[in-house]
Amino acid sequence: MSSIDRYAVIGHGVGHSRSPQIHGLFAQSTGQSMQYGLIDVPAADFAAAARDFFAGGGRGLNVTVPHKEAARSLAERLTPRARRAGAVNTLALGAESDARALLGDNTDGAGLVRDLTVNLGYALTGTRVLLLGAGGAARGVIAPLLQGGVGELMIHNRTPARAQQLAREFADLGAKAFGDGADGGGYDLIINATSASLRGELPSVPQAACDTRTICYDLAYGSSETVFVRWARAAGAAGAIMGLGMLVEQAAESFLLWRGVRPDTAPVLAILRQGTAG
Repeated sequence: MSSIDRYAVIGHGVGHSRSPQIHGLFAQSTGQSMQYGLIDVPAADFAAAARDFFAGGGRGLNVTVPHKEAARSLAERLTPRARRAGAVNTLALGAESDARALLGDNTDGAGLVRDLTVNLGYALTGTRVLLLGAGGAARGVIAPLLQGGVGELMIHNRTPARAQQLAREFADLGAKAFGDGADGGGYDLIINATSASLRGELPSVPQAACDTRTICYDLAYGSSETVFVRWARAAGAAGAIMGLGMLVEQAAESFLLWRGVRPDTAPVLAILRQGTAG
């Protein structure tokens, strides 16, 4: 068996994932010896596939749609931000003192906030944010956004009860469900945290939510613009962005957990953007 540490991304419908390329570039730039692969399994097979990976010598997994909430149950220990989110996007074996306990972390929110504030130069302080979705991806970004200075965060979901439940879980930080207050229109920032873009669909967006000052950010990404990004441009948004920068930044947080070093993300993001240009 190879002595090189093995990592992978696990999800369903992840054939397009750029994570293997990203972590390969991180390893190269930091001088780390590691392998990074891809595991595509449906929800029913997630737990067994993850356990088999670690039983076979795997050291860490990035977890993506639709497994982030299931990964929380699989983890034997949680970082504070994963516990707060109620969802896990990173699993690590032997990252701390107990070498056999599976640690769950959530790097999504840190990655999103860093992409917005550092890479894009966007000031979150006092902004009105509309978050679309109430699943694992949404869970991971709520607390970091509110702790990063967002003034108002409203959660909108096609099923209102799910948005209301999520708002209750984060009410101590100020989150609210769309419809439970003076929602108005013209949000400063609309974030699509649904999986609609992965299916080539437009998520449910409240009427008049977007105007000429609104920045629209899709956590999903692709080789061409997502349906949500195209909708935002047609709606006259001030900006429409796919989540490639978030992907790189959250990956760097995972890499830091696994390898103890945080790679420089700017060169990697530049390479990926060249690959998606046009």
